[in-house]
Amino acid sequence: MSDLPPIVDLRQSATALRIQRGAMRLLRETYDMACYSEVPLANGRRADLVGIGPKGSIWIVEIKSSLTDFQVDRKWPEYKDFCDRFFFAKPPELDPNIFPDSEGLIVADGHDGAVLRDAAEQPLQASRRKALMLKLARLGADRLHTLMDPGPK
Repeated sequence: MSDLPPIVDLRQSATALRIQRGAMRLLRETYDMACYSEVPLANGRRADLVGIGPKGSIWIVEIKSSLTDFQVDRKWPEYKDFCDRFFFAKPPELDPNIFPDSEGLIVADGHDGAVLRDAAEQPLQASRRKALMLKLARLGADRLHTLMDPGPK
């Protein structure tokens, strides 16, 4: 993994990174979204993937690479206060029936992704949207700077 840029968080499994790549490609190519991975939220949680639409919509995608990953992680409802739509993303081999019917669902691999079930729209509070947009602008600029100048801060 030494060929990864320094902004890639190396805590994810190889499967999770493949799901992330396919889900990001799906959001960018199908929905014209700009994507961020590993976004810290104001509640102390860290969103696996955040997509920003051309009109400012915010989607959060929670990546689940295995049945165990889904079973042990019950913090996902805490992400829903920070997005207009919430999705799970899974690899093709993981049974889609383990995920709640009430949430959006994406299947993705290292090449592409597809929405299996759309997410309900729950408009984000305006003040929270503004705070998150400012955070994402700064995060994006900082990550770009890190790529351009990986030296000390």
